[in-house]
Amino acid sequence: MSIYHVPVLLNEIIKFLEVKPGKRFIDATVGGGGHTEAILKAGGLVLGIDQDEEAINEVKRRLWNYIEKGQLIVKKGNFKNLEQITKEKNFTNVNGVLFDLGVSSHQLETPKRGFSFNSDAPLDMRMDESLKITAADLVNGLNKGELYELFTKLGEEHYARPISQAIVRARNIKPITRCNELAAIILSVRRKGRLDRTHPATRVFQALRIAVNDELNALRVVLIEAIGVTARGGRIAVISFHSLEDRIVKNFFRTGEKERKLKLLTDKPIIPGDKEIEANPKSRSAKLRIAEKI
Repeated sequence: MSIYHVPVLLNEIIKFLEVKPGKRFIDATVGGGGHTEAILKAGGLVLGIDQDEEAINEVKRRLWNYIEKGQLIVKKGNFKNLEQITKEKNFTNVNGVLFDLGVSSHQLETPKRGFSFNSDAPLDMRMDESLKITAADLVNGLNKGELYELFTKLGEEHYARPISQAIVRARNIKPITRCNELAAIILSVRRKGRLDRTHPATRVFQALRIAVNDELNALRVVLIEAIGVTARGGRIAVISFHSLEDRIVKNFFRTGEKERKLKLLTDKPIIPGDKEIEANPKSRSAKLRIAEKI
């Protein structure tokens, strides 16, 4: 198991994807290769995709023997280009596609990437570091109304208005460029309550990350493409970590079932058990939904 990122719901993924020797799978968010490694060990063939250069390099380092054997193909790219990538790599008509959405442990724990509100690091949040716009650009460039809309729609943040006002006041004095600076501004408006399970800055940072990486639009695009590259009887598995992603996946799968393109294999999402949450607290918000192509 990779220390780069602990794979969530690993046993459930292997079971529901029905991994067997010779079957072909796409790990569209390969990360540190945790899920991919388990599929490879079960004899599956994998095309691993990730937009993060550091993740791609980690997979090449750890799983080089599978690459040499031709069991694993690795490609840097955004999964919204799934169809194009699979054609380029001649890896279509697959038996399963996996999406593990959200931020990897490595991204959170690498200060320079700017994902964590606990770090004195540049406010960045780009998963693909070749992207032009950073979180700092949004925080300093959007007006008060645009910030409010962003935090409300993509963060579902109840304190969006006072947080937006506090950001504008602070940046009028000097630009906000560091993660901990933004976190401190949020804390000045919204203190952590006794019943809060997460840091008060979580939803704002989520909203900025989603916007910087255009995550929800990419997800809507790739779900359609995933059906196209999957063979009949193949499965699409999505692990999401917040309600916006989960809602998109749930609605897409239900629509696919009505249109007789998909068969739902999970009426309700599969969630981690107590043992997994205890071993990996970051897994607690994970939800897995799976559908089979008809």
